[in-house]
Amino acid sequence: MVSGDRLDGRLAVVSPRVVVPRAVRASAVPASFDPMTSPTISVVVVAYGMERELPRTLRTLDPSYQRGIHATDYEVIVVDNGSPSPVADRPTEVAPNVRFLRIDDAPASPARAANAGIAAARGSQIGLVVDGARMCSPGLLASAVRGRRVSELAVITATAWHLGSVPHMRAAEAGYDQNTEDELLTGVDWEGDGYSLFSIATFAGSSWRGIFGPMGESSSLFLTPAQWQELGGLDERFDLPGGGLVNHDLYQRACELEGVELVQLLGEGTFHQFHGGAATSRQLTWPEMHEQYRAIKGRRYVPPSNQPIYLGAVPKPALVHLERSARLAMDGYPKAPPS
Repeated sequence: MVSGDRLDGRLAVVSPRVVVPRAVRASAVPASFDPMTSPTISVVVVAYGMERELPRTLRTLDPSYQRGIHATDYEVIVVDNGSPSPVADRPTEVAPNVRFLRIDDAPASPARAANAGIAAARGSQIGLVVDGARMCSPGLLASAVRGRRVSELAVITATAWHLGSVPHMRAAEAGYDQNTEDELLTGVDWEGDGYSLFSIATFAGSSWRGIFGPMGESSSLFLTPAQWQELGGLDERFDLPGGGLVNHDLYQRACELEGVELVQLLGEGTFHQFHGGAATSRQLTWPEMHEQYRAIKGRRYVPPSNQPIYLGAVPKPALVHLERSARLAMDGYPKAPPS
């Protein structure tokens, strides 16, 4: 592993191949795309700490885990948002298509880190997994590539899940903790068959309406470099720990792009590991995050209402969630998620 130089005391690049200069560091304008040398898809993962969770996430993005896509077809950019223990210095085996960036003296929000990763990406489409604790399903990347064939203007996403039987905002009251989660993961062969994660997961807070209901945010958002440039990346005014509703705002703005087709991947998703994040551990409440959203945007947050095009196959462990989603859609959604 090559340790990169510090750039102006702020951004370290741990890779012999790419250096993100200061002028680009906080910009979300992607690096120039060369179809002769660049990967088909870039995946940006933002992490702070996560010594326990990030290795699993990277395992699910390994070429031996992802199906239907070759290692040379994609790259993974891990952006360390100022972790006390630098991510790149940890003794974790990673694939050759993984590279690391680091932001020193990073703000509490992941927005700047995400924008730095997007700026460094070289793929013809760029996916953002804004939380390094989110394990990915085995067909997520190949399905995102297929989704681009639906429309060059596609906004591609997948349903978000939380490991365990309750959303992580309710973990403490349910007695769910990291030890419980470790036991759950030990009980399924997730490394041999990543789709088994569906059997130990529930809908995330952003996806509480099920597969067929509008999502509050995207935990795996795939856009073209031109779309990222048009959006200007994540809005760094969302400066609360964890970003508050920065990811909600990003997803909403993406769905408002002219001519957009929302493509939702069936049978794929990200699976959040419990790690005491600002939102999922209720360090910040929804009213606090929403108050900042209203101050920045001048309106209350409403999930995008775009009608998705559903794409993909549904593995057997996910069928129970599909059935529940259909019932929610037929019966009508409650006004608020279950408490």
